[in-house]
Amino acid sequence: MRRILSFLRRCVDDYNMIEDGDVICVGLSGGKDSLTLLAAMKALSVFYPKSFTIKAITIDLGFEGSDFSKIDDFCRQLEVEFIRVPSQIGHVIFDLRKESNPCSLCAKMRRGILNEAAVKAGCNKVALAHHFDDLIETFILNLIHEGRIGAYRPVTYLSNTGVTVIRPLTYAQEKDVKYFIRHNDLPVFFNPCPADKHTQRETVKELIASLERQHKGFKHRIFGAMEKANVDDWGKK
Repeated sequence: MRRILSFLRRCVDDYNMIEDGDVICVGLSGGKDSLTLLAAMKALSVFYPKSFTIKAITIDLGFEGSDFSKIDDFCRQLEVEFIRVPSQIGHVIFDLRKESNPCSLCAKMRRGILNEAAVKAGCNKVALAHHFDDLIETFILNLIHEGRIGAYRPVTYLSNTGVTVIRPLTYAQEKDVKYFIRHNDLPVFFNPCPADKHTQRETVKELIASLERQHKGFKHRIFGAMEKANVDDWGKK
């Protein structure tokens, strides 16, 4: 926990992510990243100088066989309110639209429902579990598929909902999350999504891993370049 917490707190402090009285919804898919974020945010809330409350919201995509009971139990152990929001996202994307590259639309729909649910639950901030490697992958994906230099920001205010989106794991690498999961008993939910492991992001992940092996420090140089260039107003506030 100490290593993950050190990354998380430094990121929270650098970007002024938390203020006194915040009610923060953690977007909880049940995967390793979101479970790590929830556990770390709960631990941070115990000693952080600014008082904040955490809630967990899961968007049920409607896939057959999805069972969130273990996640519900985990939230009870942490004394975090758990909210499951049913949806038909899986049916819309795979049965009706038959999307060949479903991830972008799925993410957009999930974010929309999550933000609405957060407002309804009385939250003013939504914490997403995107980490260091997700950021680099998004940068490369945008460059390859859109011809655009850009990525999401660690802090984003959504004027249409009044919600601020924060990404406290931005400094933590995927290997740090995997290490945390291996050494803690967390109920990781294995995604039944038909597109799992067959996406553009997975291809880019493999490309980046290859470049990192050939040019050690490649990912950190990309990250540093984004900070220096203030890509998409991404730089520290």
